[in-house]
Amino acid sequence: MAGSVVDTEWSVGRTVAELRRLGAKRNVEGMARYGIRAKKVFGVSKPKLDALAKKIGKNHALGLKLWSTGIQDAKILGGMISEPEKVTGAQMELWVRDFDNWDSCDGTCCHLFVFADAAWEKAFAWTKRKGEFQKRGGFALAAYLAYRDRTAADSKYLRFLNVVEREADDERNFVRKAVNWALRNIGKRNLRLNRAAIGTAKRLRETESRAARWIAADALRELEGEAVQARLRGKGKKTDGVVKG
Repeated sequence: MAGSVVDTEWSVGRTVAELRRLGAKRNVEGMARYGIRAKKVFGVSKPKLDALAKKIGKNHALGLKLWSTGIQDAKILGGMISEPEKVTGAQMELWVRDFDNWDSCDGTCCHLFVFADAAWEKAFAWTKRKGEFQKRGGFALAAYLAYRDRTAADSKYLRFLNVVEREADDERNFVRKAVNWALRNIGKRNLRLNRAAIGTAKRLRETESRAARWIAADALRELEGEAVQARLRGKGKKTDGVVKG
């Protein structure tokens, strides 16, 4: 997509009309079964969103307009065609308020926010939010950063492990899953962080919080597993693909 040419004829109206055409009621019902519920949604499949994003090309102004429609499919597409280098902290703060399900949260963090200059700042800040999906956004960003950010020092991830420990008692489903996701991805980054993440998980395992114990048990199964240990010892700081929360 980076080298695609912007079609200036793609107005917000034309784009929304195309999304409506591509949507399917059965997809809306399927999304709901997986916890993706939105007030306005057409049910466009991910492959069709990918194809449309490629056809449109990078267009930050259109991305902003699509997000402002409040339509689930348009919001996801808006994040896909927006330009990370143009994303400001102010924009991130505006958009995070509109995270109303895990898909709008994770999709935006994956396609756009993880590449923004303010990604680390927001990852730490949003973990203190009260809203379920706003708080999830902080941990989703950390999980994606653990996979995408090839230059960040271990110290940032070690500091984030303190946040994992602090927030692991949140019983809300989409928060605890994201805390677990961040913990696992940090622990898969390299051997030093693996040891630190395992230590964090073992402490959480001994707490009274059911959420913390679940996070710990699930993380330890992967982080102490033969596959992860062999990969980290064999590839040094390299890691495999991102694991969804």
